[in-house]
Amino acid sequence: MGMIKEFKEFAMRGNVVDMAVGIIIGAAFGKIVSSLVADVIMPPIGVLLGGVDFTDLAITLKAASDQAAAVTLNYGKFIQTVVDFLIIAFAIFLLVKGINAFKRKEEEKPAEPTKEVVLLTEIRDLLGQQRK
Repeated sequence: MGMIKEFKEFAMRGNVVDMAVGIIIGAAFGKIVSSLVADVIMPPIGVLLGGVDFTDLAITLKAASDQAAAVTLNYGKFIQTVVDFLIIAFAIFLLVKGINAFKRKEEEKPAEPTKEVVLLTEIRDLLGQQRK
């Protein structure tokens, strides 16, 4: 029972749950970006380059035979994956940049003095007035 309780405490810790949510959202975001690249960005680029479909770009290293399929080097899919990566990396960069800007604004705010500090300041001021 101790191991199950320990695992439950570990799994329900805030950081683990936040990480799991981040992974799930990241996977969904990756699919959205892949669709954006494959279905929205690459077709116009292909048209500009003379009707090229990047996913079909390949070099045949060995032609197909009766027993084996053709061996191809699919560099078009690689190009599309690189574009996917660049878009995801840029989106994450913008997200981190925004978070850092927000953190800087939070750090710039002066901290509110605690009740103890306010009380001690008032005592100091009263003692200063009595000495005069």
